[in-house]
Amino acid sequence: MNILVTLNSGYIKPLCAMLRSLLDTHPDVVLEIYVINKSLTEKDYAFLYSNLEGTNYNIHDIKICDDMLSGAPVSSRYPCEMYYRIFAADFLPPDVDKILYLDPDLIVLKNLEKLYSTDLGDCYFAAASHVNRPLQKLNEIRLQMDKKGPYINSGVMLMNIRLLRTQQDCSKVFEYIEKNKNILFLPDQDIISAVYSDKIIAIDPYIYNMTERMLFSPRSIKNDIDAQWVKENSAIVHYCGRNKPWKASYSGLLGGFYHQYADGMDKNI
Repeated sequence: MNILVTLNSGYIKPLCAMLRSLLDTHPDVVLEIYVINKSLTEKDYAFLYSNLEGTNYNIHDIKICDDMLSGAPVSSRYPCEMYYRIFAADFLPPDVDKILYLDPDLIVLKNLEKLYSTDLGDCYFAAASHVNRPLQKLNEIRLQMDKKGPYINSGVMLMNIRLLRTQQDCSKVFEYIEKNKNILFLPDQDIISAVYSDKIIAIDPYIYNMTERMLFSPRSIKNDIDAQWVKENSAIVHYCGRNKPWKASYSGLLGGFYHQYADGMDKNI
């Protein structure tokens, strides 16, 4: 199973917790983990290796420069690294045809082979949406989206690298950024949802991209979905937004999944 992550050093500890959970739930699967970055150090990788168990994984360091992203909107919350996933096909080895992108700020609770085996057909991505119907309509207008496609959360994406490598036109992405950079709230997923809206397969967010906020949605309330339900049914818990379980200000019901894998780490880094 090919796994993609993109990050800077500020997320090395959450990444380690995520990878520990991934390895724990896939003991019999060989994991090829590709880390696209511009700044991770030998010390960062030493920290990862010292805190990961098992022999069924390989970590591939892929260093790139971001000169090509000089026109893209970035901030402290949305660093340039988030764009690496959009152009991953340009940086990954030629023998990688499919890859599962995972944000560092999530925990894997169950085996992901069913998700990984999704038939992407002529689509580029499989991802979940967190927005309700009114917000979907608003995003369609704001981003000039194709009405057939979902507005996705880009934290979990199965990517059709084979097709992206041969069909993706990066100039269209840059043209879209230049034209719309003043209205991009969550730039990477805004871009993917708008430019590739007709090339996305929707997956169930309650299984593959569960969040704290979703516990309070009408669907959750109607179906008694709580932390215990998440433990029994969800495959991925995603701590998206500012409410992170490793912060002192954290307030939520799903932080225990993170601490299960983070609290035993060697914190010397």
